[in-house]
Amino acid sequence: MSKNDDRLLFLPLGGSGEIGMNLNLYAHKGKWLMVDCEMSFAGDHFPGVDLVFPDPTFIEREKDQLLGLVVTHGHEDHIGAIPHIWRRFECPIYATPFTAELITDKLAEAGLLDEVALHIVEHDGAFGLGPFTITYLALAHSTAEGHGLVIKTSQGTVFHTGDWKLDPNPLIGPICPSDKLKALGDEGVLAMVGDSTNVFNPENAGSELAVRDSLIKVCEGRTGRIVLTTFASNVARLDTAGEVARATGRHVVLLGRSMQRITKAAKATGYLKNFPDVLDEEDASHIPRDKILILCTGCQGENRAALARIARNEHKHLTLAADDTVIFSSKIIPGNELVLGQLFNVLASNKINVITEKDAFVHVSGHPGQADLKDMYDWVRPQIAIPVHGEARHLLAHAALARGCGINHALVPANGDIIEINQSGAHKVDDAPVGRMILDGDQVIPADSPSIGDRRRASQQGFVTASIVLEEDGTLAADPQLAVLGLPAREPGIFYDQLMDACELAIDRMKPKQRLNDGNVEEGVRVSLRRLCRAQLGKNPGVAVLISRLEEPVY
Repeated sequence: MSKNDDRLLFLPLGGSGEIGMNLNLYAHKGKWLMVDCEMSFAGDHFPGVDLVFPDPTFIEREKDQLLGLVVTHGHEDHIGAIPHIWRRFECPIYATPFTAELITDKLAEAGLLDEVALHIVEHDGAFGLGPFTITYLALAHSTAEGHGLVIKTSQGTVFHTGDWKLDPNPLIGPICPSDKLKALGDEGVLAMVGDSTNVFNPENAGSELAVRDSLIKVCEGRTGRIVLTTFASNVARLDTAGEVARATGRHVVLLGRSMQRITKAAKATGYLKNFPDVLDEEDASHIPRDKILILCTGCQGENRAALARIARNEHKHLTLAADDTVIFSSKIIPGNELVLGQLFNVLASNKINVITEKDAFVHVSGHPGQADLKDMYDWVRPQIAIPVHGEARHLLAHAALARGCGINHALVPANGDIIEINQSGAHKVDDAPVGRMILDGDQVIPADSPSIGDRRRASQQGFVTASIVLEEDGTLAADPQLAVLGLPAREPGIFYDQLMDACELAIDRMKPKQRLNDGNVEEGVRVSLRRLCRAQLGKNPGVAVLISRLEEPVY
């Protein structure tokens, strides 16, 4: 894009057609602006992998024209990729104080703190980056300092909502800034790029104050230990946990690294001022059970989180017993039902009370329902609606709702769509390459890496490794040696012998000249072993063939 190109372009590399992995780009007059840089948790499709990121290759190629990364708020699906892929585009970062505190912690852990220019923008602050003027507009959300971004250009104003909700009693953060939103609408908004996560809820998102009142009632009179698990980033809910403990005469114990980190960041930036003193987990083991409230991570059933370890009786100091209560003060994220169901059953089998959002009023969403969206469109009155932050069904429903609110132009984007925004509407004009990166161990690699394909095949079909030693003329110098993993042979000893015979037969059938080429031998043995596994077991395993050749001794 040249500096004389006056078009205003929008390009999502992640977050359109999926929930999470938000990475959005705006272009104008030859310059690019990035909004959010996120991750998502890997599922079963990536065995042994924890995190997935959008592939930033497109903006990496344009990084000389990338002015900065502006972060809307501190949720992992908006900042989680920064320490892992920042070196790919190396631009300054802009964030408000609490979000900056979280980013700083991540950069320090990744050894990037001295390399990244992190600029702190005060609440409702404005700043200029090339042809863009950006203003933070504070909105309620399920973490501190949720913001929309008012992005002004010579083509018009884009309101990028980020994640938001309307809450008359938010506890932390602003009451719905309807006056500011109405004033923004009066100035004129060309396009609103908006959150679609909760579009199927016909009501408002709900109030944090109402959850606090309900949680106090749920916890009153309980005799055992109470465990309250929620998203650590929900600072208002953490504050509520402190109030629940105070109201029920309990000491607070914090468990989980992210819970500790978020609490520290919140206090450092002026939040959680009245949070009670935290009891050390070792000391808590000596306190009567009805005097303890454990605030911990693991609300989505994560195997390594604090709650799962307590449930498995693997925690060093704290255990659960019959008549204790575990409250899941969070939404059950689609896709996590199975793992959470397993955790619920582990707890229930030990006669521990389990309370979820389906059993009591213990959670409200941080995203707008239909009633909230209608209010927002009524105030802002954009010419164009571009739904993001949702799966395809969410985006389509959001676009239909926007049209019902009188928005003439509503375009549903997909990751990689380059969209021009102008007075006539929003139109796709080109495609950009998109993909996925994964954090595998401590390496960030493409999601389609052969190593992942091999691991996926091994996890589903098993794996056979054959070590072949050949004479200099290509004949076998010794019996093949095999390692068999994950194959369901009824008679392992007999099956091992059959595999050895398959190796030997594959080599015997080769012409003498073919045996002199390692590639020929490897392919012949691989095909023979896989054909045997299909015939005998109905499995199609991965096969590795290791070839060594004896050299004629020198006397």
